[in-house]
Amino acid sequence: MESKNVFVTIVGRPNVGKSSLLNSLVGEKIAAVSAKPQTTRTRITGVLTKDEIQYVFIDTPGKHRAKNKLGEHMMKTVSDAEDDAEVALLVCDCGKKLSDAERELAAAFKSRTHVSLVLNKTDLLTKEALAERILEYSELMDFEEVIPISVLKGEGLDIIMDYITSKAQEGPHYFPDDSFTDQPEKVLMAEMIREKALNCLNEEVPHGIAVTIESLEERDTASGEPILDIAATIYCERDSHKGIVIGKRGAMLRKIGSEARADLEQFFEIKVNLDIWVKVKEGWRNKEALIKNFGLS
Repeated sequence: MESKNVFVTIVGRPNVGKSSLLNSLVGEKIAAVSAKPQTTRTRITGVLTKDEIQYVFIDTPGKHRAKNKLGEHMMKTVSDAEDDAEVALLVCDCGKKLSDAERELAAAFKSRTHVSLVLNKTDLLTKEALAERILEYSELMDFEEVIPISVLKGEGLDIIMDYITSKAQEGPHYFPDDSFTDQPEKVLMAEMIREKALNCLNEEVPHGIAVTIESLEERDTASGEPILDIAATIYCERDSHKGIVIGKRGAMLRKIGSEARADLEQFFEIKVNLDIWVKVKEGWRNKEALIKNFGLS
């Protein structure tokens, strides 16, 4: 049986469900998910191998107007993904009106052959309203397919997979068949912690934080049970933000740590001892060296 592969780029404006779709298609939580816009900052690759076909999914930051150097790096990631796409899924929130970002994305992909429109959150609309939205979005370009889905309810994902499967071409598997991402363990851990911070903190602070894993060590407890010691640092841009992240008597930081530890233990299937520190790097989102140090360039 000849091996096949297919590369799929997932694009869209912020907060339309791209990362949730990636996680659902791969079957593993490899991308941070939050109701906050701009949760995804870098290009994230998800891998799924079924029989002879290897599916490679590329999740990108939401298309938006860059307001700092980090935003510029994020938009370059989107632009590079546009150039690399074999199959592209333009994911839109069908509960919202067309945006300029979606018009720009559609224009960038007009010359591509395999571009499909994925309308997410269909569970929030009536059939009549969905039909109107499909008509509105279909005017963007001549999409190869229009696929209504609800990632939340798991509806329509099989249609997406059937579509993508039909585009697979003979070729090698570029990743081990048992892998599900190209992200290093430390990056996955940092993203799990950042996701919890995004979900626990208020609207402004999360965009100004980054998370790094300082050390990682597996050992046995006195009872012989394996445990993973993780030391992480949350970086924020202001002293006032540091206080918010820590919270009164450390309550917020404990909440972030507790929720992150639960996810880490479930994902890596090992007991976790998680220590989190909070430090300030003023204006890091506009400093190239720090953006690079945080792995976001």
